[in-house]
Amino acid sequence: MDFTWLTNIIGPGNTSLASTLALYSFVIALGVYLGKMKIAGVSLGVTFVLFVGILMGHFGYIVDGEVLHFIREFGLILFIFSIGLQVGPGFFSSFKKGGMRLNGLAVLGIALNVAIVLAIYFIDGKTNIAALVGVMSGAVTNTPGLAAAQQAAGNSDAINTMSMGYAAAYPLGVCGIIGAMFLIKGIFRVKTDEEIKDLERQNENSQHKPDIISVEVTNPLINGKSLRQIHDIIQCDFVISRLIGEDGKVVIPVSSTQVHTGDKIYVVISTQDVERFETVVGPQVDMDWEAAQREVVSRRIVITKSEYNGVALGALRLHTAYKVNATRVNRSGVDLLASPGLRLQMGDRITVVGDLNDISRLGEKLGNSMKRLNEPNMITIFIGILFGIIVGSINVGFGMKLGLAGGPLVVAILLSRFGYKFKLVTYTSSSASLLMRELGICLFLASVGISSGAGFAETVFNTTGMWWVIWGFIITFLPLAIVGCIARGVYKINFLTIMGLFSGGYTDPPALAYANGSTGSDAPAVAYSTVYPLTMFLRVVAAQGLVLCLM
Repeated sequence: MDFTWLTNIIGPGNTSLASTLALYSFVIALGVYLGKMKIAGVSLGVTFVLFVGILMGHFGYIVDGEVLHFIREFGLILFIFSIGLQVGPGFFSSFKKGGMRLNGLAVLGIALNVAIVLAIYFIDGKTNIAALVGVMSGAVTNTPGLAAAQQAAGNSDAINTMSMGYAAAYPLGVCGIIGAMFLIKGIFRVKTDEEIKDLERQNENSQHKPDIISVEVTNPLINGKSLRQIHDIIQCDFVISRLIGEDGKVVIPVSSTQVHTGDKIYVVISTQDVERFETVVGPQVDMDWEAAQREVVSRRIVITKSEYNGVALGALRLHTAYKVNATRVNRSGVDLLASPGLRLQMGDRITVVGDLNDISRLGEKLGNSMKRLNEPNMITIFIGILFGIIVGSINVGFGMKLGLAGGPLVVAILLSRFGYKFKLVTYTSSSASLLMRELGICLFLASVGISSGAGFAETVFNTTGMWWVIWGFIITFLPLAIVGCIARGVYKINFLTIMGLFSGGYTDPPALAYANGSTGSDAPAVAYSTVYPLTMFLRVVAAQGLVLCLM
């Protein structure tokens, strides 16, 4: 039987469409499978696709140059754009008071990475900047930075050199981050259990999370006053969702509702304002609101109609039109106080209190359909990519362009934060976002690996490659050691937060997985998400800047 047709598909050296699809499918499937394997509790994840691609390229598997270029750039755009949509909502909020110090330390780490690269480049004088940028990207485990630098470089030789430097430095990059965690833990004699308890105490004392309390009105000075007047007296944000008068009947109060001594009210308020509220109104009491009046229920409604994207909560006129009160809004797992000026977004979950029939009518108005949320907003995605390409092609000065990596990243960040102003729905379900991101990075890494594989062994497994590994470990470890000592020694930052800072500062999910798994706490993930948006942006800019300035 003639198997020539099969060898034409799976054999090396073929560039047909079928063989290209088969090669990409094999590289991605095997890379993802091997990336899930853990060594000492750490896995390389999707990055293993790059190593499988290099291996296949080494054994003679090739892809037509134009096809490979298209797949690589398209994968890059998908990946970068999805990253921008993911980090966008937290990008601006990360500059608030709580995150300023962590972001400052993360920026210091990036500056030290770049300083070490420049020192090696000018002092050593033998390592070209393309190799060093690739080594730096691998050392800080930042694939978008590599992608941005390669796109800025343009020529195939520089692209392949960067890929080899990245592959040489990446494994020790992951190990170096975890090693730096052990170093800080040893230097400052940190005990993880005590750090966890300290964080728990801090969380219990948090003054910014919404609190739900029952209060009895005992102050005769506010007897007969409306809720609007009480709000002006206390001067803090609160929502009263239910009120029981002397007759024992539960009502849904509005701003004009008068309160009287002996009334019991159900209040949603920031923890920091509870004491002030009790001083003016009265003490907290134990109250079973479900047993008090079963006609009044509490439900969550999901906003799934795009026309309410960006609409202020107060504009819904919930009590006038539906006789319900909104108490809080859950956005991406975070509870927000339902203030009238809060701008709603697709996917928000509003907790409302009222009659079940009235809540049902409101649910029909706002959508409340999970099926709608599962539908991807293709118009927003491709409009964003279009404008991202346009922005990336603009000369921003000194011949610098954001390119196909920086342009979509900037546009995606802006769209995710301000898209509602242009009636663009940027909500994407977590599964759809993850699919787009993983598909993009797999296509990109497979393309980079296949194109770099032919000369990888000759370039890396020699004295030059040895120095790349050494330089990479220095770029990884030294800045983390400095930043970690400052964070712990000067600012007394909790060790779990430092672990998240290290992982987020180097945009490294494997290190974050290790931090979460070894501590059993989500504190590292909180710090990771705080510094990740700004870090991701600056990593891309730094890698591009080095290439454009020194090549």
